[in-house]
Amino acid sequence: MSNSYSFTYRALKFISKQPLHFARSFAALFASIANKINISKTAAAAKLNIQIALPELTDDEHTRIAKQAIRNEVTSYFEFFNVWGASNKKNISRIHHIHGEQIFHDALAQGKGVVLIVPHFGTWEAMNAWFASYTAMTIMYKPIKNPAADQFVREARSRENATLVPTDESGVREVFKTLKRGGTTVILPDHTPNIGGTMVDYFGIPLASSNLSAKLIQKTKARALFLYAIRNDNAGYDMFIEAVDDAIYQGTDVEGTQIIHRMIENLINKYPEHYHWSYKRFKANPVLDDVYHLPTQEALATVAKVRADNLVKTTEPRL
Repeated sequence: MSNSYSFTYRALKFISKQPLHFARSFAALFASIANKINISKTAAAAKLNIQIALPELTDDEHTRIAKQAIRNEVTSYFEFFNVWGASNKKNISRIHHIHGEQIFHDALAQGKGVVLIVPHFGTWEAMNAWFASYTAMTIMYKPIKNPAADQFVREARSRENATLVPTDESGVREVFKTLKRGGTTVILPDHTPNIGGTMVDYFGIPLASSNLSAKLIQKTKARALFLYAIRNDNAGYDMFIEAVDDAIYQGTDVEGTQIIHRMIENLINKYPEHYHWSYKRFKANPVLDDVYHLPTQEALATVAKVRADNLVKTTEPRL
């Protein structure tokens, strides 16, 4: 083990053992500095995403949401370390309120497996321990490039009764087997697949999107649940579990993916400041490939044209 590896691993363990309020306070300071200097490419991408997704809001509202969202996203990253370093018992105790708990128990009792659909929202890692106390989970995991950080995260996941599988076809097969056995998987659906993907509307813009969630649900008939967690002021979280529209079990994977996207849109419209806006999601359209490199007004004008063209296409009567 190299000295740098050992130091990184020990540093992560040390940071993860600090009280949650310490992580939140440090994150708030860090985010405040980032917002004040206003030169971060990440912050710029986040604001542009908010402007694209929520064009009906004023620029002042876009700026306010962006600042809050950056603070919340940074806080989530610091909280991840805290969650990974804590025991399952401690993490479960941090879930103070569960909205829709019976929905999960009813879904699990059907024995068809459960697909937990978790957008990049809030501190999603806080929920794993609670679900793992009721069901065995198989989670697709992409190794972290830093070996020490990868070991740290793997150790944390192993405590959560979770089996980690690769993000490739072999991993998908393992997830499929888990669901057939009545187990559970977790999928974050709001990202751009490395290769291919299905073009699905997201805030009125066709984007290359992963259809894995919909395909798994439709092929296995596993129960689909949508969930998210919001931090509260008492060093904990409130968790929300929602059933997905029954229409997801029918039709095509494109239609199923669209249902999931609609739920994410509704969640964002309700709590825009808690979504992780830094990901450059809107370049997943050929016309918008360089949208994050354009001057803001030119980027927004390009997006508006794509949205308008898509609206015309989707409302044209079929012959």
